[in-house]
Amino acid sequence: MAREPGISSLKQVGSAALDLRNHRDAGMIEVRDFEAELEVAGQIMATKVRTQAPGFGAKLGNQPVDIRQPDTGLEIAADIPLDAWVRRFVLRDPSTLPPRGWLYGSHYIRKFVSATFAPGGVGKSSLVIAEALAMASNQPLLGTSPTNRLKVAYWNGEDPIEEVERRTVAAALHFSLRPDDVEGWLFLGSGRDQPLILAEQQPSGTIIRAPDVERVLDAVRKMGLDVIIIDPFVSTHRVNENDNNAINLVVKEWARIADLANVSVELVHHTRKSNGNVTGVEDGRGASALLYAARSARALNVMSKEEADRAGVERHRSYFRVDNGKSNLALPPEGSDWFQMVNVNLDNGDAFNEGDQVGVVTRWTRPDPVVEVTAADLYAVQKHIAGGHWRESNQATEWVGRAVAEVLGLDLENRGDMQKVKWLLATWIKTGALVRTMAKDQGRKERPVIEVGRWAEAA
Repeated sequence: MAREPGISSLKQVGSAALDLRNHRDAGMIEVRDFEAELEVAGQIMATKVRTQAPGFGAKLGNQPVDIRQPDTGLEIAADIPLDAWVRRFVLRDPSTLPPRGWLYGSHYIRKFVSATFAPGGVGKSSLVIAEALAMASNQPLLGTSPTNRLKVAYWNGEDPIEEVERRTVAAALHFSLRPDDVEGWLFLGSGRDQPLILAEQQPSGTIIRAPDVERVLDAVRKMGLDVIIIDPFVSTHRVNENDNNAINLVVKEWARIADLANVSVELVHHTRKSNGNVTGVEDGRGASALLYAARSARALNVMSKEEADRAGVERHRSYFRVDNGKSNLALPPEGSDWFQMVNVNLDNGDAFNEGDQVGVVTRWTRPDPVVEVTAADLYAVQKHIAGGHWRESNQATEWVGRAVAEVLGLDLENRGDMQKVKWLLATWIKTGALVRTMAKDQGRKERPVIEVGRWAEAA
């Protein structure tokens, strides 16, 4: 069988780069050329598999086969050392190890795939667009600072480029960005204009479409990209979404691109219909291979009515939270990050049509009622409670919450104020500023009441 030109030279380069020398002199420190090793590893990967016929997939058993470089026969390159897949471990000084390439928070990282899962209409596209602007402008638009200014490509496989621009311009307007904050650093694409299909299923199996892979790598080289955001992931393949083997092949190809190009790849994915229930990263639509291959995965959920009541906000669907459900490279952050969708008018209307209203993601902090109340406020509440007989039950006429509202000027008919009073009472009882006890009412029946515990210091 004819051998592919260049295999012999590859053997020479591979042998030189992968030769782990055994130093006989005690105390000698081995110096390794990691760039050369990675380059050879990439060449080895590119020549590992050949397929039986150009343009057709092949299978080994029932497994899909990578046909990145079609040839006339299925063979393993014989000139590559058989032990090249591992190398001798040398216990190194940890200070000489390169740090992980975190780019934005604990989600975007060089050489790895991350994933975002959410139902439709929550705000996942608006979120990643705002994050792209933050990274391109090197500004903490959503409260997170990028490690440095980054070149970002955002590709939307569903919307026309004009809609992608509307969302991006609206976010830039809201955050008061100038043209020079993003020009040359942010790149947009649409699947309507330029489809990007990395894999497809054919009668003989699942194949990787090498030309589209090369288009991605070529864009990275020409634009100097640091981050690639794909929205949604399903638009980059034509395989059965429920086929774990096929989806695994597609995700691993994105991971290979991330590794070879030294970029962070973010894949946005839909979740199954939740029927109003909370969704997690495990609820991604179709095969679970995407979740397993991602090194960081997060889920978006719209604020529930109960959460809105506790926070005292209207229009609960304008708020959503982000939970990191998987983080293989770092501990997941404590709690949830909250965001709010706000409308931005593009002022692009005319005499007959109003301008477009576009939703933009902004960071939102849940109100902390205790932070807004001073020690002097607590002391005033305690003085008022000490002079009366206040019940614990909010159904009672003498409910202690009425004393709190009276002193702080709150309206118990307002849902937000009512929740604030309840939060304050719970906090003060927990800290001992107020205490529960039993006392007899006018009918000489014992009832739970609230009294002053540890007095606050008067201002």
